[in-house]
Parts: sequence; C-alpha cells; structure tokens
Amino acid sequence: MWTFWLIAVLVVYMIQVAVVLLMEHRRPAQLTAWLLIVLVCPGIGFIAYLILGKDYVRRRAIEHYKEHMLQYANQLSNKVVSSEQLGNEQMKKQDKLFQMLTGLVRFPITSNNKAVILTNGRETYEAILDQIERAKHHIHMDYYTIRHDEIGMRFLKVLTSKARSGIEVRVLYDGIGSLQLDKAFVEELRRSGVQTSCFLPPRLAVFDRKLNYRNHRKIVVVDGKVGFLGGINIGDEYLGKDPKLGFWRDTHLQLQGDSVSYIQEVFMNDWAFASKQKLSGSQYLAKQFDLGDERVLIVPSKPGQHNHQIVEVMFAAITAACSRIYITTPYFIPDPSLLMALRTAALGGIDVRLIIPGIADSKLVLWATLSYMQEMLDAGVKVYRYEKGFTHAKVMIVDHMLATVGTANVDMRSLLSNFELNAVLFDEGTIARLEADFIEDLKQSRELNRESFVQRPTRQKLAEAILHILSPLL
Repeated sequence: MWTFWLIAVLVVYMIQVAVVLLMEHRRPAQLTAWLLIVLVCPGIGFIAYLILGKDYVRRRAIEHYKEHMLQYANQLSNKVVSSEQLGNEQMKKQDKLFQMLTGLVRFPITSNNKAVILTNGRETYEAILDQIERAKHHIHMDYYTIRHDEIGMRFLKVLTSKARSGIEVRVLYDGIGSLQLDKAFVEELRRSGVQTSCFLPPRLAVFDRKLNYRNHRKIVVVDGKVGFLGGINIGDEYLGKDPKLGFWRDTHLQLQGDSVSYIQEVFMNDWAFASKQKLSGSQYLAKQFDLGDERVLIVPSKPGQHNHQIVEVMFAAITAACSRIYITTPYFIPDPSLLMALRTAALGGIDVRLIIPGIADSKLVLWATLSYMQEMLDAGVKVYRYEKGFTHAKVMIVDHMLATVGTANVDMRSLLSNFELNAVLFDEGTIARLEADFIEDLKQSRELNRESFVQRPTRQKLAEAILHILSPLL
C-alpha cells in the first residue's frame, strides 16, 4: 500500500513541476525561481504559483479604448519625426537609436515641453499641491501607495476642498501598494465628491490570479496641462520621517506641454481598467501652445510578453552609449538582457556607474541586489552605496544624449510584472541637471571595493545565492 501512495505522491509532484515548466518556458528567470519554490515546498509552492504566477493577459476592450484616445492625443501634439529635430547634438548622430525608440514605443516624441526636476519629497509635494490648488476643471491621481498620515491628510484636505468646489477629482490607488490605506480616508474622499477606484483589489486579484501584478505608477495630471511622474508616493517616509531610513532621496518630474497628453492617456486607461468608466473629450487632452522646446518621450509598460517597452528602451539606450552610463536605482535585479548590456558596456570601456542603497527598506531585496554586484564589479562597473539615507530615485543617464526618469526600478518586478511609467528626456540642460544630482549623490556614497566585497561573510553569500534565484519574484 505504501508503494502505491509513494508513486501517487511522485506523480503529483511531477505534474506540478511539469505545469510550471510548460507555463514558464518563455520566462527562464521566473521558471528557475518557481521550480525552486515548487521543489522545496511541494503543494504549498504550487498553490502559490497558481495564485501569483499567471502571465498577464490583455483586456481587449481596454486596448481598443487606448487606440481611440491615442489618435486624439496625436492630433494635438507637435511630434518629432527625425533625430535632427531632437535639439541634442549627440542624438543627431543616433539615427538607429531614434528609429528604435520611435519603433518600440507607441507614443511619439513630442517637442513642445517644459520639464522641472524635483529631488526630494518636500519639493515634490509642494509643487503638486500648488498645481492642485490651481485646478480649474479636473485633477487625476494614480498612485501605488497612499497613506493616511500627515502628508496624506494634507492631500485629503486639498482634494476634498477642490471636489466640493465643483472640480472633477479622480483618485486611483493600487490594491497591494495601498493595502494599509484606512477605509475612512477613502470614504471621506467619496463623501466630498471625489471619484475613487482600486486597481486590482487583493481579493479579486487572488481569484483572478493577478495578485502578482501591481500598478506601480505615480501620476498626477491637472487640467490636462501639467503632469507629474517619478518615484515619490504619498507618505510621510518620503519626507524623511521614517526613523529607520532617515533622509529619503528621490527624483520626480514635473512636465508641461504636449507630453502631458500621453501621461493623461495612461491615467485614462488605468482608470477605465479599474473603474470600468471611460473618459473622453477635449477637456481632458488640452492643446497647449509654445510652452518650451524640450523633447520628451513618455514610455509606459505593463505585464505581458509584448508590453515591456521600458526595458527595451533602456536596453537600446545602453547599447548605444559611447562614453558613460549613470544609473541610480533602489533595487537592482536586472533581467538577463540588461545585465549583459551593462557588462558589455563596462568591458568595452564605457564609464558605467551604479548607485544603490546603503540603507535598505527590505533586507531580502538588498541581498538580491548584492547578489549581482560581483558580476558588475568584475566587469568594471563602479558601484556606490548611498549612505546619507535611503535612495529611491530611478534615473538613468546615457552620454549627453538622453536620460530617463520615472517609476520603474532596474528590477524584474518593475520591468516585467508591474504597470510602470518613465519619461525619456533629450534636453541637454535637463540632462546636465540630472548629472549634477548624480555627482552630488556620489559624494554621499561609498564606493564598493571589489577586494573587500569578495571577503564578505559566507553566511551573507549563501543568503545572496538563494535570493539571486528567487529575485525575479521579489
């Protein structure tokens, strides 16, 4: 009898492994991670895979809506159609990169823009709240995390006041990122007339097998004329009030001009996805005149095999680099293509510099990040750990030809499993500002010494090895 049960258990075990192999064969990194979990924790690991591991499937109705609004946005925009029109001396010589960028992203590069770089929470919140106070028609907010704390209450007060005065206010928040958001906060918004919606509520996400997918975007659009995106959510920790993390270093972006129509486009589709309400009309996509001469490309990405535009744009830019690549990211768990591109660039003599946190908000993710450092150091990448506080900025600078700012970390969760939003900036003055911020951050960082890093404790190396395998799921 025991032989029968042993065979039955082995058959079930093999079926679980076979299912994971069949479903994940197109995603090698996720395949390795899930196989380890299923092999070590049979049964429980397989149930976790069924809940968390489903590849995202596009919803056809939302895709049709997106195409309809995209055509309208395109009619309003001043589009850049050649590298010569980018206004950047280095990009004029990058016809191939220009073709790749415009081919990869469904949004065009627009020319009528003005960008402002914001480098901390206080500066960002004051800029956003100032624009919200000026709103005449609508306020759209799309956040991964909203907290019912001091800064959250400031937003609550302003948003409810604007809604009571007749302004259209819509607030979208992620079901996982805002899991601890007090129901009283949302109810107060609704009582004042603010429309709210939760993106993939946890209970529904479990039954629909989408719990692993998160809307990590941070979007504010006011009157279709001013847009914000970047790394800063709504919470007191972004003001440096977390005693564990201390000073919070981040980068956010304020945009005015034609690029705002595409930020709005992303919000409107997120809103339609979550609330099942479709927004349309010229009042949401406003024509703007002669605001600035900066060129900007808005790059959204989302789960699904053919929706990884941010990682593709990053790869294209890295492989086009001639002199330098500067990256700041709180989590460094790159997919194999980015890892290879960065190693190849460094080995080819490109000055590749990477700033990661010295103080971590997650020990597990830090170990996963450190598991990639030996490979980076061996290739000649200069790695720095930020020590003034916690760095949460998501910035990449390539030569003097472009920079990216946005919500996406250089990790596989952001790049492959989250809904994210980045902006590619081509203005040499804006790139110089981001470079100055990066150099200042280097002064607050400690360079990782290869010889010392090799001597780290065996216990830490073991933890890093395990987390390296699991890192695609973190």
